[in-house]
Amino acid sequence: MSNAVSEPADDLVSLTSLTVLNATTALERGVAALKAGQTVFDLRNVLTVDSVAVSVMLAWQRAAVDAGVKLELKNLPPALQSLTKLYGVCSLLFPPEVKLQQDGSVPHNPAHDEFVPVNAPTTVFTKKTGLGNDPAAHHHH
Repeated sequence: MSNAVSEPADDLVSLTSLTVLNATTALERGVAALKAGQTVFDLRNVLTVDSVAVSVMLAWQRAAVDAGVKLELKNLPPALQSLTKLYGVCSLLFPPEVKLQQDGSVPHNPAHDEFVPVNAPTTVFTKKTGLGNDPAAHHHH
């Protein structure tokens, strides 16, 4: 075959699911790929995910840190993206490109804003939860 690719093969591009059923295999494949020098994981074909997917990706991230390399996760399908948002691990999986200042202080990181408590308008809450002063509002028969 003359169409040999010079770049390292992406062992994870063939991954179609990241669930409890194949988590161990996927994890091992990812770690093996990292050891083989692959630092970019293309996850475009991962269509089936569950909560384990986030754990696997975090484990890959840890393995990359241990190996002293930077892991880049690319082309995450919407299901995978929404899981990372749901668990609030966007910033863990996709470290922002923030360099420490010379004096050791950390610049403001917008990615961390997701951890700031959100203050919803009280009007919405009082209406929905019946936390108004009217005791009759608490009883709906």
